[in-house]
Amino acid sequence: MSEADAFRAGPDPQPAGPSTGPGLLDLLGVAAVVLDDEGRIALWSPQAQELFGYTPQEVLGRYAARLLVDEQHLDLVVALFDEVMNGSGAWDGAFPVRHRDGGVLYTEFRNMRLEDREGRRYALGIASDQATVRRVERDLALSTRLVAQSPIGLAVMDTDLRYVLVNPALERLNGLPVAQHLGKRVHEALPQLDAMPIESAMREVLHSGTPQLNRFTTGRTPADPGHDHAWSVSVYRLDDPAGRPLGVAASVVDVTAQHKSATAVALARQRLALIADASVRIGTTLDLGVTARELGEIAVPALADLATVDVLDSVLSADRPPEVRRDEAVQFRALAIKAAYPSPATLAADPVGELARYDATRVVTQCVRTGRMLLIAHVSDQDLVRIARDAQAAALLAEAGIHSYLAVPLIARGEVIGVLGLQRTRNPLPFDHDDALLAGELAARAAVCIDNARWYQKQRSAALTLQRHLLPHHPTPTPGLEIAYRYQPAAAVGEVGGDWFDVIPLPDDKTALVVGDVMGSGINAAATMGQLRTAARTLAELDLDPAAVLTRLDHTTTGLGHTMATCVIAVHDPHRGRCRIATAGHLPPVRTRPGRPPELLDLPTGAPLGVGGVPFEAVAFDLAIGDGLVLYTDGLVETRDQDIDIRLRTLTTLLSHPNPSLEETCDRLLSELRQPDDRDDVALLIARTRQLPG
Repeated sequence: MSEADAFRAGPDPQPAGPSTGPGLLDLLGVAAVVLDDEGRIALWSPQAQELFGYTPQEVLGRYAARLLVDEQHLDLVVALFDEVMNGSGAWDGAFPVRHRDGGVLYTEFRNMRLEDREGRRYALGIASDQATVRRVERDLALSTRLVAQSPIGLAVMDTDLRYVLVNPALERLNGLPVAQHLGKRVHEALPQLDAMPIESAMREVLHSGTPQLNRFTTGRTPADPGHDHAWSVSVYRLDDPAGRPLGVAASVVDVTAQHKSATAVALARQRLALIADASVRIGTTLDLGVTARELGEIAVPALADLATVDVLDSVLSADRPPEVRRDEAVQFRALAIKAAYPSPATLAADPVGELARYDATRVVTQCVRTGRMLLIAHVSDQDLVRIARDAQAAALLAEAGIHSYLAVPLIARGEVIGVLGLQRTRNPLPFDHDDALLAGELAARAAVCIDNARWYQKQRSAALTLQRHLLPHHPTPTPGLEIAYRYQPAAAVGEVGGDWFDVIPLPDDKTALVVGDVMGSGINAAATMGQLRTAARTLAELDLDPAAVLTRLDHTTTGLGHTMATCVIAVHDPHRGRCRIATAGHLPPVRTRPGRPPELLDLPTGAPLGVGGVPFEAVAFDLAIGDGLVLYTDGLVETRDQDIDIRLRTLTTLLSHPNPSLEETCDRLLSELRQPDDRDDVALLIARTRQLPG
């Protein structure tokens, strides 16, 4: 390709209007001179006056050669004039011309013969300063070479935004010859390109004159129709010397490699952010179901359109999951389903909490058997049968449009405990290697949390069983007292603590009421509670004063090592209508009396059991028929956001409302005072005096 063809142009469909400013010929300073057949000056343009310095009055009718040419060049000029008038009819070249100021001006000439209607001949000379012409030629040559050899695609669009100029680099980028560009808009020439933003930018630039740089677009061109590319496009307005818009110029650079790198970096950051989010959001509680749901909420919709979390049922019933044999079916328990939108795929998943049995041919069975994730990038009809639990579920998955599936084993402490299932339906991209790595990272983090929750629930179940076994199931009926009681584990996490109560019959129709709270939680606290309850019952049955019982119980607690507890003991004598009460760091009981407001008993607080060496003191109170005592642990009244005095006032206010039975009083106190996120258990014991029989 020659330099002259480097920047190719198509026809301008709109003729230019009259110029209101300098044009290219004005910039060149083109002068026009007409000579008659004898060589006299017949016409002299204003540009000629400006170029050579002579006014029309000074030159018209004079011989041009004698006026404008040095003596030494006369013969040559005469010969050239004869050649134009009688020979070829044209001549061009550079020639020194004598300027009016006496200097010599090197001038670029174009000469041609003219004839009028009568056959008279004239010579038309068009001239310009040679230096000016050479400068324009150099600029044009430089522009042509730069455009021809530029690796940047260049184009010029007219005011209708149709191609009028295209350089070779743009031909190569687009995979189209110039002819298939010219006269077309971008979206017409390249229909697979995202051309709307670029054409919008062109219209804006054409209107405002403000360039728009590095506009981004993507798509495919005939140069590489099988792959997406990315381009950076900059648009500038082109104006004529009068400032009128001629169109816009566009430079195009292929930035596919940079775009892929930037996309990869952005995706990597997104994945890291997802993993960081998972570290914070998964395992916020020790609840197995909540932890599984948190995993699903992380995976959807960032990674999948639907996620299922299932664990081996054997994991929930045994300390260690048994080995899954190659030819055995596996029983799963569904823990969570999370979908990005309503879909038949949710109906195909196993309902949360239910058991499902999968034979050895199913994907989830193979996943837990091998401990390896299974990626089905493009799901076929045969794959649906291996993914779904049965034919009906497979039909629902097909209806949902599942096209990609990933099964990821949940492995904790070297053991497979379940499977994270991921599906894509609306997301058009199939799962790839990077998705599998991310899913594996999420599953690894979640599996440990799920396993922790599993172990916690097993321990909690054991502690709760021990706790309930150690507490009195049906206290022995006692003369002169009506009894009601409740024990409730912590509501928020189901934690088991060391709270206990007891009702102990004593000689002479007396009754000991005991409520205590071992500090700490879990199976150790429950076991310690059992020891202290047994010791308290044994000591109380000796018919000792409550203060003496606490003194000996404190000695017992100290011997258990690093154990502390609070306790309140009340001994009721129905024959005397008296009650002796002593406390060891425990909240005061409430006394209720018909017709009077409930009151917190003013008792010496005492030190908690286990401090050692601190004396305890018992105080006596009258209890008439119908009076009551409410003994409780701090889990009933303590909260994080309210002062204990406010909570105790709330307790007495609730007790001021008469209830027909003590059982209803227990239920009311628990429902009104306990909160959904309470992190402590509670023991509640209510006694009300009544007439002795007979």
